[in-house]
Amino acid sequence: MVLLNRIYTKTGDAGTTALGSGERVPKTSLRIAAYGTVDETNAQLGMVRLHLAGREPDVDAMLVRVQNDLFDLGADLCVPDRGEKLPYEPLRVSDAQVKRLEDEIDLMNATLEPLRSFVLPGGTPAGAALHVVRTVSRRAERLIVELSMLPNETVSAPVLKYINRLSDFLFVAGRYVNDRGKADVLWVPGKNR
Repeated sequence: MVLLNRIYTKTGDAGTTALGSGERVPKTSLRIAAYGTVDETNAQLGMVRLHLAGREPDVDAMLVRVQNDLFDLGADLCVPDRGEKLPYEPLRVSDAQVKRLEDEIDLMNATLEPLRSFVLPGGTPAGAALHVVRTVSRRAERLIVELSMLPNETVSAPVLKYINRLSDFLFVAGRYVNDRGKADVLWVPGKNR
């Protein structure tokens, strides 16, 4: 259970923050940047949901699940597995969450015509917003992968899979809300030469 009765603690005033394990790290650490960018991805999803505003209820329900998953992912990253015994069981992203995301990608993609070119961000407001969040999630992925490659740092395989699938999900969802791809704006190579 989460209990937040005080919002400011002043413990970060010197430029450090606490991980879920209690360990204090600089706010500039790669781990903080990684789960901070996951949080940014989540905030962008909130904006996408405003653009949907009652349209596409199935997609909106998927986005709510993804937002919750992103909190799980941030919690996973916030408690690195360093082998020490903690007084609680840390929350970890599961393969079942990855599988659900893959199933939702497949469900939406089955209704779309195959692409014959790359898609430019645009179409509908919700479609364009999904492309923005897709690029933010890719940045989160790059930071998470970089973190996983550092000595003495750990990132679970399900976290790496989930964040990789997420940009695929967001791309397909963008096409889906673009009138099932009919409102997609396609790249025309060399069009303006």
